[in-house]
Amino acid sequence: MTAVDVRWATTGDAGALAILFCEMARHYRQAPLDHSRAVATARQWLGDESPAYPHFALAFADGEVAGLASIAIAHPGIDLERLMFLKDLFVLDSARNHGVGRALIGFLANYCVSKGIGRIDLTTEDRNEGARRFYDRLGAERHGQKVFLRLPGHALKRIAGT
Repeated sequence: MTAVDVRWATTGDAGALAILFCEMARHYRQAPLDHSRAVATARQWLGDESPAYPHFALAFADGEVAGLASIAIAHPGIDLERLMFLKDLFVLDSARNHGVGRALIGFLANYCVSKGIGRIDLTTEDRNEGARRFYDRLGAERHGQKVFLRLPGHALKRIAGT
């Protein structure tokens, strides 16, 4: 049994977060990330965080970084409850099937309950059957009433008039 500890990332965790960013890029078949740039970006992002609304939860398995959850808190919904949006849940290949993803979700659920946050919303790719099975086991409900849309950088520039 692997011991998994989860906590909110702090500025001292920039190196650990950068390891995960680089592995995420590799896992999702993106261009490799420069590790030093990833560390600098992680340090900046962690330094910009509000203590009231952290953005990254880190999981450590047997003392080694093993996974992350990237989240945002949105207010309010039509029911006047805040919601947590889970942007990314990522576990290193070597740490999969050892309870790391479950520990991250449990940590987030505890945070939501303690802060009066009414739900966690998330997306996963339709072809990611492993992720869909994982979320099904947790009791996630599929909602077909919304369509996921994205305004990419070029559209933002056009809209902004730049």
